[in-house]
Amino acid sequence: MISRSWPNGFARACAAISLLPVALAAQPAAAKIPAIALVDAADAVQWQTLTQELGWRVIAADTAAATTPDQRALALAARVDTEIKSGAIDPARIYLAGRGDASALVFYTVSRVPDLWAAAAAVGGSPRSAIDTGRIWAANFTNTPVLWISGEEGKETADRLKAAKMNVEWRAVSGGASASTVIEWLAAHKRDPFPREIDCETNSPQFARCYWIQMTKFDPAERNDVLEQTRLAPSAGAALDLGAFGFKRDDPGPGVLVSYLPEKYNGPLKLNDRIVQLDGRSITDVKHYLSLLEKLTEEKLAVISVQRGKERVRIETRIVLPPRDAGVTARVEAQYLPAEKEIQIVSRTITEMRVTVPAEWLPASVLWNGLTLESLKEPGCWTLFMQKELLRAERCK
Repeated sequence: MISRSWPNGFARACAAISLLPVALAAQPAAAKIPAIALVDAADAVQWQTLTQELGWRVIAADTAAATTPDQRALALAARVDTEIKSGAIDPARIYLAGRGDASALVFYTVSRVPDLWAAAAAVGGSPRSAIDTGRIWAANFTNTPVLWISGEEGKETADRLKAAKMNVEWRAVSGGASASTVIEWLAAHKRDPFPREIDCETNSPQFARCYWIQMTKFDPAERNDVLEQTRLAPSAGAALDLGAFGFKRDDPGPGVLVSYLPEKYNGPLKLNDRIVQLDGRSITDVKHYLSLLEKLTEEKLAVISVQRGKERVRIETRIVLPPRDAGVTARVEAQYLPAEKEIQIVSRTITEMRVTVPAEWLPASVLWNGLTLESLKEPGCWTLFMQKELLRAERCK
């Protein structure tokens, strides 16, 4: 589950960023206004303070803490869609934002709903818990750049994201990042409703929108090796089967201090225990402990040693791994070639889609996975059907 709370080591930095003033020209009163969509409603007051002189609208979906990340992404997208339909906000300038541990939800929401945002900002935190869901696809960031501001420890992760071809810009908070930096960076981006090149990947029909294409029918048998998966590899996510327990990441060690146990905990640990060994290997501190778990890729029996006051206790347990999503995904990569007046579509696992064509692209032919539709002459929404060796189109119902 992606956490809502701020990480202990970064709360002050986030707070410092949030309190710095923003100096940008306010929007004309008659114009449709930009909006900040928040992955965590608890930050609404802060962002309202930051953007009130600009007249920007703050949008947040008031969801419960226990709501799943998918439900939160859908709820926020629904709120944004409602605001767009009301005519109050500019659909070309809707920005996604979050800070602290909610930064992971910024990455998650872009990956699930890539086509609503002009850009996104993640202040502090880390995308690691989002990546570990197995639902982060680099393709979905193609037209939605993300600014991630973190401590120096984030550079290595940012380099891995860029190596995976994710559209992310990383900046160190020590480099002078401020609230004005974030707002100015966001304001420099605009969303194109009909980008000439789009690329989206999903594992769920609930999250199948991709700008001017909506994936509507899936068939795992429709393989296409030309399109590889762009999923960012999650860590193994291994854990000890000891029940829920908490620890402070900045505890100096030795070992891992058990600083929290739930009210009705019935496992073998006790408050203030220190887990000092795993399968005979001494644990230096929390960072070392997490590193050891990250390298474990199979479930198996394990033994830990716990320092309980002056007593050393041996506890038999098990390494467990979280369930992962099935590996089958759908991906669509499309582009409009103005010189050829041609819409080219390459897809995997898709047999039906809705394509919305702007008037300025017409007349145009459509080429989908080698099948050709000679001419579209009317703008608007068309449903494309791939049936064996035939490509057929009809008006959307």
